[in-house]
Amino acid sequence: MGKYTIQVATGDSLLAGSSNLVQLWLVGEHGEADLGKQLRPLRKGNTELEIDVPVHLGRLLLVKMHKHKGLLDSDWFCKWVTVQGPGTQGEVYFPCYSWVQCNETICLAEGTALKVNDDTQNLFRKYREQEMEDRRKVYQWGSWKEGLILPIAGSTQWDLPRNQRFMEDKDLDFSLSLVKVLKEFAIKGTLDFVSRVRNLEDYKRIFPCGKTALAERVRDSWREDALFGYQFLNGANPMLLRRSKSLPGRLILPPEMKDLQSQLEKELQAGSLFEADFSLLDGVKPNIIIFKQQYVAAPLVMLKLEPDGSLSPMLIQLQPPRHGCSPPLLFLPSDPPMAWLLAKIWVRSSDFQLHQLQSHLLRGHLMAEVISVATMRSLPSLHPIYKLLIPHFRYTMEINILARNNLVSEWGIFDLVVSTGSGGHVDILQRATACLTYRSFCPPDDLADRGLLDVKSSLYAQDALRLWEIISRYVERMVELFYKSDTDVKDDPELQVWCREITEIGLLGGQERGFPLSLESRAQLCRFVTMCIFTCTAQHASNHLGQLDWYAWIPNGPCTMRKPPPTSKDVTEKDIVDALPTLQQARMQMTFTKFLGRRQPVPVMVALGHHTEEYFSGPEPRAVLKQFQEELAVMDKEIEVRNAGLDLPYEYLRPSMVENSVTI
Repeated sequence: MGKYTIQVATGDSLLAGSSNLVQLWLVGEHGEADLGKQLRPLRKGNTELEIDVPVHLGRLLLVKMHKHKGLLDSDWFCKWVTVQGPGTQGEVYFPCYSWVQCNETICLAEGTALKVNDDTQNLFRKYREQEMEDRRKVYQWGSWKEGLILPIAGSTQWDLPRNQRFMEDKDLDFSLSLVKVLKEFAIKGTLDFVSRVRNLEDYKRIFPCGKTALAERVRDSWREDALFGYQFLNGANPMLLRRSKSLPGRLILPPEMKDLQSQLEKELQAGSLFEADFSLLDGVKPNIIIFKQQYVAAPLVMLKLEPDGSLSPMLIQLQPPRHGCSPPLLFLPSDPPMAWLLAKIWVRSSDFQLHQLQSHLLRGHLMAEVISVATMRSLPSLHPIYKLLIPHFRYTMEINILARNNLVSEWGIFDLVVSTGSGGHVDILQRATACLTYRSFCPPDDLADRGLLDVKSSLYAQDALRLWEIISRYVERMVELFYKSDTDVKDDPELQVWCREITEIGLLGGQERGFPLSLESRAQLCRFVTMCIFTCTAQHASNHLGQLDWYAWIPNGPCTMRKPPPTSKDVTEKDIVDALPTLQQARMQMTFTKFLGRRQPVPVMVALGHHTEEYFSGPEPRAVLKQFQEELAVMDKEIEVRNAGLDLPYEYLRPSMVENSVTI
């Protein structure tokens, strides 16, 4: 009984408000009070209400809201509600950050995170069960292609739950940026039908001058072996390189190459022999574009780590050996320049395929979607791990549906201009799914397995390891607030359901690839949650941010090859030009590289750890987040200082450039 002061916060976007009436209830330990249709949240900002409540509520547990349908119906985005009054001991915070739709009733629990076993009086049990029952109806697993990890159900973005769709600022930026690049393509692309590439310099016609300094450096230096080797360490796709433990079985050296054999074995013994093996592409059916056959290779590159930290290519084998056929040709740096250049271009084209499909789409986008869908299906909003993870799922489901419908769909971009389109790309994704091991998603394990931990020139490895450690400390501090022992972890049924949902269902039996089916200790929980956050943030950033830098110059990352791999070393510049994409194909590749590789503006782009949503109540979680932000700021500044002294700066894991979720 008494007077309650209620503040309701509407979202900041232009369309967050609603002209419809909203009815409120306060739910306490001892009763429930209907406050009536007191609220009309027309615009962004806070609305304050002072209401006399005639019943004794006791400790406040929930705020209920129901948006009534009006003549002009519009959704309402509520950020949070605060209540102050009898029994509240100060202001009580109820986080929301959700859309409230027509004739929908939502319940908001007070923001203190609570595991199911902490609710000894079962005050929230019914609320948790109802919330999860409702969520599982809305967030259902779908199926895109057989054998691939599972997506959210739905064919278009309009099938998604409202809370997973773009807000209007993101929608506007996405749409206007797309219109801009398509308009440019339509104007300039018409001339490409009558223009031909006669020499490599002709690709400068479509090069986006002034976009990035690194892209211009690539354009000017792409023929150099040093830059070719550097890309395996710190380029767009740093996920393939590994230290050789033995000479690859597919490498067949003819008798006349005994000196090369000795050199390889010498580097192997010294621990300075590395390899990039594209065998995943072997046997993939290539695309046919406008009635013309395209081609795919499965190269092997052997590289030497020099004393100065650079990687020098030693040989390139473009295809694995075939039974009954003569051993495949080996290309060497001492070969005629055009033959060696064409071999390197074939490697760069193969790297484009695996980068976009395996490293970027599968390991970044689709993996993040599995984590987000499983979380929405398994953890109630009161759960501490839900509160910790939810900021890292923003816009992921919609951007992935757009990718499935426009990039890798039938008649999508891959089918139109990429050599692995029209089915080959799905084959690659299915093969790559077998490589989705738990260790490969945890940089300390992945870098150890690939022999990169002590390679100082692998800036990706150094930054990934440090960022993993910062995220890990953040997760450990947050977990310690709510799990006091290993028993607390083992005895949390919602947590165990969540883990199993990711591994067994979303990842299609991921336990066979090392993912846990259950979480038995705080250490195991922290590692699993760190993996989830790293995947949704840094893992994606490391494979997304370099696209414009490394693919703006088409010969450094051609989307397709129009001639088969060379079978002799008698190569001319015309042979290279004839193998590379046409000007029209190159312009389409450039169009979507510019669109997808662009930097998003603030506030659309939210940097790692800098989300403004507050899902936790209380000073302790806020202090943990603040410490996380401070550690990220220190790393960011140190990378800035380091990069100032580097010939080729590496920025893809700089915290201020790493996005808080997969949004593009």
